[in-house]
Amino acid sequence: MAEIQPSKNICKPLFNSNPVSSNVFCADPTGVEYEGRLYIYGTSDHQQYEVVGKNGKNTYEHIKSLVCFSTEDMVNWTYHGEINVKKIAPWIYASWAPSIVSRVEDDGLTHFYMYFSNSGAGVGVITATSPLGPWTDPLKKPLISHKTKGLGDCPAPFDPGVCIDDNGTPWLAFGGCGKAPSGTDLWPNSARIVQLGDDMLSLASEIKVMPSPYFFEASELNYINDTYVYTFNTSWDKRDEWPEKFKGIPKPSTCSMAYMTSKTPLDMDSWEYKGHYFRNPGEAGMNYSNNHSHFMKYKGEYYMIYHAMILQDKMGTDGGFRSLCVDTLQVDEENLKIELRSGTVAGVKQIENFNPYKLTLGTTMCTSADIWYEKIPEENTLASKSVADGAWFVIKDVDFEDGAKSFTTKVKGHGKIELKLDNVAKSPVTSFVVDSDEWQEVTIDVPTDFTGVHFFYILFGNEDVCLKEWKFNK
Repeated sequence: MAEIQPSKNICKPLFNSNPVSSNVFCADPTGVEYEGRLYIYGTSDHQQYEVVGKNGKNTYEHIKSLVCFSTEDMVNWTYHGEINVKKIAPWIYASWAPSIVSRVEDDGLTHFYMYFSNSGAGVGVITATSPLGPWTDPLKKPLISHKTKGLGDCPAPFDPGVCIDDNGTPWLAFGGCGKAPSGTDLWPNSARIVQLGDDMLSLASEIKVMPSPYFFEASELNYINDTYVYTFNTSWDKRDEWPEKFKGIPKPSTCSMAYMTSKTPLDMDSWEYKGHYFRNPGEAGMNYSNNHSHFMKYKGEYYMIYHAMILQDKMGTDGGFRSLCVDTLQVDEENLKIELRSGTVAGVKQIENFNPYKLTLGTTMCTSADIWYEKIPEENTLASKSVADGAWFVIKDVDFEDGAKSFTTKVKGHGKIELKLDNVAKSPVTSFVVDSDEWQEVTIDVPTDFTGVHFFYILFGNEDVCLKEWKFNK
C-alpha cells in the first residue's frame, strides 16, 4: 500500500504554540488547575462560526455553549468539546465569558463553579464535581440580572470574574459594555463587585461600584499575597482625562488589560489603580479585537490566557472569530506588580516532555491538518476524525525513554494509519490498516525507532477515519 501523502492544509504552524487549537475558535478564557492538569474554558466562537459560515460575522447570538481544553505541558492540548449550556440551563439567552473556581467541600469532593455571561443580561452559574462535568444548573435562573437588588445603573451585568480568598470567602466582579447613566469616559461606573454567600450561589453583601478608570468589560479576580487583584479590559475611548492621583502611572493603551489591588474589596477607597499590563493584540501586529483575558499560576509560572484573531485568516474567514492563546506573565507577588507585555504568535515553551505510556485521548495535539472531531455520546467524549486523505496531527516532545515495544489504539473507519517521527514528510516508521465501522482495539509491535524524545505524528490515509485513544507499551 502506497505511503500517505500528508495534507498541507495547516492553519497553525508547527513551531508556534499559539493559538491553543489549530481548528477550534474560542475566546474569553478562564482556567483552573485540578490534579496537576490545567483546564481552560472559553466562549464557543466556533458555534457561531458553524451557524453563519465563513462569510458570516461573529455577532455572538448563536453562542450557547462553552468550550474546554486541558494540558500538562502548555503546548500539547486535549480538546474536550463543548459544554452545552443551553441544554443544562434552558432559560439562558446565550453563554459567554466564563470564570471558574473550585474548592474541596464537606463531602470530600472538589466542586467546580462556572460563572458565565447570560448574553449581556446577567450572570448564570453551573456546577460539577469534575472539571469535565457533568454540569448542572443549581439555581434554575440567573444569579445576577437587571432585577437584582442593589445593582444600580449597571448597563450590562455580565462578564463575571470569581475568586476565593485564603479565608475561603468567595467574591464576584462583573459588569460593563458601556457607561452607566451616571458614568463618564474616565469613570464609566459600570463595573461591580460583591461578596458571594458560602454556598457560592447567593449574594452576601451590598453590590459596590468599582472605581476602575476607562473600564469597558472583562472583569476578573485573583487573590495573591493577601491581596485582591482585579483586572479589566479598558475602553476604546480617547484618554482625554487622567486624575492627578494617578500621576506617574501611564494612561492605559486602547482596549488593553489593566489592574487594581485592594486588601478590603468592599471599601472602594482602598482600591489602587496600578496600570495596564497586557496590550491589545493589535499592538503586537495581530488584528485589533476586544481583549478578554485571565492570568493564573500553574506549576510555579504565571500564564496570561487570552484570545486573538490569528487563526481565522488561515481558515478563510474575516468574520471576527477568535482563538485562545497563552503567554507567560511576570508577576511580582511581593509588591503586586505585573510587567507590561504583548501577546505573541510563538507562545510559550513546553514545560515537560510528553509521556506516551499513559492512555491519551485522540483529541490531544499541538497542531494538525484536516482533522476534526466525532462525538461519542455514550462516553461523553470525542475522537479525532480525518476530513480528507492525508489528515494528521502531531504531539511535541514525546519521550519514549529507552524504547517502546508496541502501540495500542482504539479506532474505526476504513483506511491506513501511519506513525511517524520528527517530520511529517518522512517515511512512516510503521503503519496498520483500519477496516471497521465499529470501534476496535488494535495493538501492533513497533520497531526500535521509538526511543528518546521526538515529535510524534499520526496520519490518516482516508477520510472519516476516527481515533479515540492511544498509548505505547514498554
